[in-house]
Amino acid sequence: MANIVEITDFSDPSLDVYARLTEAQLLNRFEPAKGMFIAESPKVIHRALDGGCQPVSLLMERKDIEGSAREILARCPNIPVFTADEEVLCNLTGYHLTRGVLCAMRRPNLPGLEEICRGASRVVILENVQNPTNVGAIFRSAAALGMDAVLLTPGCSNPLYRRSARVSMGTVFQIPWAYTGDWPEAGMAQMKALGFKTAALALSDNSVSIDDPKLMGEEKLALLLGSEGDGLADTTIASCDYTVKIPMYHGVDSLNVAAASAVAFWQLRK
Repeated sequence: MANIVEITDFSDPSLDVYARLTEAQLLNRFEPAKGMFIAESPKVIHRALDGGCQPVSLLMERKDIEGSAREILARCPNIPVFTADEEVLCNLTGYHLTRGVLCAMRRPNLPGLEEICRGASRVVILENVQNPTNVGAIFRSAAALGMDAVLLTPGCSNPLYRRSARVSMGTVFQIPWAYTGDWPEAGMAQMKALGFKTAALALSDNSVSIDDPKLMGEEKLALLLGSEGDGLADTTIASCDYTVKIPMYHGVDSLNVAAASAVAFWQLRK
């Protein structure tokens, strides 16, 4: 049975996770076991639950208790369900709730790089991609277009940030992901030791086209995508087996990293 709690006091410490803690504070780098994240919208919450994430509390508009959140409540018995009208919730959180439902959850334990690469043939590596929207969009494309796993360097935006998870439509809970650790030296060495050829998506005179038959024929391929402003580091590109470009027309020099990822995933899927 749902534990409905009507919001009457904005200063209630139980609401801190929704109203006063930043994304960085929720991440809790110093005590990862206490880290949390916010899942926004019923679809994202369902996928997080399917992925084994542990719910702590829910925040929703009163009308959604018997509406769009009904199935979520059935899956999350006994946890606090904080509720109020839309205007009150907007004042509390500072933004409009997508479809009126938020869920605070414990951060799951992440697998290691070798674990998620075991049995994989197509892996994505994101180097310092810092925009949460781009990270979420890349995850959605990776899941939809046949990638087996996503690796992130330490400089990337966290995939469990509220906006990333929402833009991904919850696919951050469906496709395995992990951090590379020391990058690029140790991370690249690990990928090569696991039998992966590495392909840097970058504009270069030495680039091969995305539809190069040899590239497409690789049994195990890691596709590297760089930051929004600078792209991949020169040292990273130099250490890759391939430098790959997407042919452009009408004088356009490049695509947004999220758009480029979708093109590359479709072309290079196994």
